[in-house]
Formats: sequence, C-alpha cells, structure tokens
Amino acid sequence: MSSHYHDPGDRRFSRELQKAAGTEFEAFARFNDVVANREDGALSPKVRELISVAVALTTQCAYCIETHATAAFKRGATQAELAETVYVAAALRAGGAVAHGRMALKFFDQAAHSASAGPTGPEQGNSSTTTR
Repeated sequence: MSSHYHDPGDRRFSRELQKAAGTEFEAFARFNDVVANREDGALSPKVRELISVAVALTTQCAYCIETHATAAFKRGATQAELAETVYVAAALRAGGAVAHGRMALKFFDQAAHSASAGPTGPEQGNSSTTTR
C-alpha cells in the first residue's frame, strides 16, 4: 500500500487509461486542449488558468492544482492574482456549505414537524415536499 495518495509518479497510469479507454481518453484530451489553450475566446488564457486553479482547489485535485498553478504562472498570472483566486475559491466552497446548511435545517425542521404530528404510518417524515 502507498504511504500517500497523491504521487507525481501516478501520472504514468495515464497510459493505462489511454489503453483501456482510448476513445474516451482521446476525446477528453482534445476537449481539454481546446478549453485550456484557446487564444481567441472571451477569456484570456491566463484567466482560464486562474479559473482552473479555483476549480481545482474546490475539487481538491492535487494534480490539477499543480498543473494549473504552473500554467497560470506561464500565462502571466501574478502571485497576487493567484492568492486572490485562492480566496475566491474558498468563499465559494464556504458558500456551498452555507447553502447545504439551509438544506440541513429544512430536513431538521421537517423531522421536528413530523415528530410533533405523531405517527401517521410508514410514510411518516419521508416527504421531501413537506414545508412549513
């Protein structure tokens, strides 16, 4: 067993993915290339890489963070731009927790409402449409 999950040497398994799912691998590689390297789009290549860093931070993909932080530097991003990108991603990730927190409160409220209404049969508390 590995002593850690993220190892730069794991990239060698790309060849295995390509062999096992060649059509999908090639389609993904072409798509990724167009998205990452488009020069004539509304978003500059630098902005595309900073967005990629933000997404990589929220998905917590160590390989993506390395790839896109390096690419952002090569595309002219500054350390300050990267630092602001980190906090944009952090705020978005925290915002997701708050949004899901509202959902948790809704389910808690539904459970409390169902409990106070008493037993009503096998469907008690299972309605996802219960509102107060």
